[in-house]
Amino acid sequence: MDSGLYVVATPIGNLGDITQRALDVLRSVDLVAAEDTRHSARLLQAYDIDTPLTAYHEHSDSGALERLAQRLSEGASIALVSDAGTPLISDPGYRLVRRAQEQGIVVIPVPGPCAAVAALSAAGLPTDRFRFEGFLPAKQGARCNRLRELSRESATLVFYEAPHRVQDCLADMADVFGEAREASLLREITKAFETVRRGTLASLVQFVAADDNQRRGEIVLVVAGLREQQSVIDSETSDLLQRLVAEMPAKRAAALVAQWKGIRKKLLYEHLLALKHDT
Repeated sequence: MDSGLYVVATPIGNLGDITQRALDVLRSVDLVAAEDTRHSARLLQAYDIDTPLTAYHEHSDSGALERLAQRLSEGASIALVSDAGTPLISDPGYRLVRRAQEQGIVVIPVPGPCAAVAALSAAGLPTDRFRFEGFLPAKQGARCNRLRELSRESATLVFYEAPHRVQDCLADMADVFGEAREASLLREITKAFETVRRGTLASLVQFVAADDNQRRGEIVLVVAGLREQQSVIDSETSDLLQRLVAEMPAKRAAALVAQWKGIRKKLLYEHLLALKHDT
């Protein structure tokens, strides 16, 4: 095995999803740097791989990084793996990758399973543009603030969520994005109790509340981005626009209401032009 750092994707559930190349790398490297050595040991044992393991994770001190960097500089081959899926996706392994690159060490990706991509493939929502957000803040105030920042995003949104927070998270999404926003809940992907459920945020809130099992396991939430037709200009907003335009230019009125309501200024201005045309 050529020296270097191999970033190796491992199964997110079903062990059969590991690639032949990943197995060859894990058998041939000098060392496997794992997020949780006990978890990764079970994977290696399942395939009769006896490569030595060492721990490298979010809470590793600088010494662990330095030891791995030293091994790489001496010509070792090291595989970096996370507990499941592709390392560095919602995972701190980038520090080791950066260090290897700074030392002129070759970094080789060995692609494979990724929960976010697997969820997108089965969510039934647009995938031409998507935004991966990882885990939202655990506290409701910070979570809602982040959701408000994302409320005008037109790309499909992908979130990881802890099972004990999923119900509250969906409720906050329904409150911020609107109950009618389409979304998919994907749970335990590739595992025995895999769930794929698409509907409105309101229906997903009810679905999770009614079934304790949906609050267990690994969860990915995929939420449709904002579409222009969702920016409905209701009668109250229209009336406000017309009152303001009597006192100021239409573009200024549209800008003020856009800032207050969170609706695109262009849509508001076009609404005013349509009203003027109708009269």
